[in-house]
Amino acid sequence: MTQAVDEAILQCSEIPKTEMRRVMVGEVAICLTHTEDGGWYAIDDTCTHEDCSLSEGELSHHLVECPCHGSRFDVRTGEVLNLPAVIPVGTYRVAVTGDQVLVDVDAKPVG
Repeated sequence: MTQAVDEAILQCSEIPKTEMRRVMVGEVAICLTHTEDGGWYAIDDTCTHEDCSLSEGELSHHLVECPCHGSRFDVRTGEVLNLPAVIPVGTYRVAVTGDQVLVDVDAKPVG
């Protein structure tokens, strides 16, 4: 039986709105996003098309663009929106408690 992993990975103030960052939760590389509407979302940090870090790409509204070949993913659902990627990325449940951002890597998938 896998135990749920809820880890405070950083303070809310560390990632301003419209930015994202690669964080490790246990052994899992996460692209944590803070969208312009104040939402927090966590997806796998590796593009499903090629081994590229999504957190090094661009965030616009709820879309992350891969820096390698331009595939875009919806951070709310993990859905891939254009080629060359065809496989969605994994999503993870995020909670904000006080000023701490918590990600549950065992609650996958969300969307």
